[in-house]
Amino acid sequence: MGIISYIKNEIQVIRERDPAIKSNMEVLLYPSFKVILRYRVAHKLYLKKHYFLARWMSQKAARKTGIEIHPGATIGKGLFIDHGSGVIIGETTIIGDNVTLYQGVTLGGTGKEQGKRHPTLKDNVMVSAGAKILGSFTIGENSKIGAGSVVLEEVPPNCTVVGVPGRVVRMGDQKVPRTDMDQIHLPDPVLNDIRELQNDNIRLYKQLKEMERHMRCMLPDDAEFAGNSGNTEEQCSGCIEKEKKEEKSDEII
Repeated sequence: MGIISYIKNEIQVIRERDPAIKSNMEVLLYPSFKVILRYRVAHKLYLKKHYFLARWMSQKAARKTGIEIHPGATIGKGLFIDHGSGVIIGETTIIGDNVTLYQGVTLGGTGKEQGKRHPTLKDNVMVSAGAKILGSFTIGENSKIGAGSVVLEEVPPNCTVVGVPGRVVRMGDQKVPRTDMDQIHLPDPVLNDIRELQNDNIRLYKQLKEMERHMRCMLPDDAEFAGNSGNTEEQCSGCIEKEKKEEKSDEII
């Protein structure tokens, strides 16, 4: 692909995924556009073992854009880094086609591995703002990583991951299209757990009150119940049914 064709393709990718752009000329001002062009040159230098020149070019781009891409990383077509400040992409990272990264994303290593120590992102992955993916594992195709998540293990294709540490909260065969940029409407496992605990608490409270009424009804009339809450008129459902039956039998007599 020639340089003109490549630039046209990059402009199309950015315009497709950022509704704020009004003209092609604005794309030339984007940090994502600038850093990707410099990365492509630095990566070629890196492959030719010109390591110092490659790092010099990548560090210069990082100072200007706030996006640090190691020249050794392997990046496919259509990478879009929205805003981009604070994005870090490590040396052995592999990124597929049509991947989207937001500001503050880290694709890093754990510091304990040799060789391949950074993550692999397959095609159509979206990583939301502030997410950290640390380690040499794979994020499957069409997956979403929620904002602020810390992912430490492999993610299957077509999944949504949120939380710290990251947990898969949605799995399905529905493909996440390139135009889907929703970072907000993701499942919240913590909120779901809190709601379940609230429901369990309500259920246990009702059971406890029912047991209290049963115990009060089993005591003699002149005995005082230790757990008495002051309402001596409370009766269990069984006692109420029994009284109703007795009242009906008295009426018949």
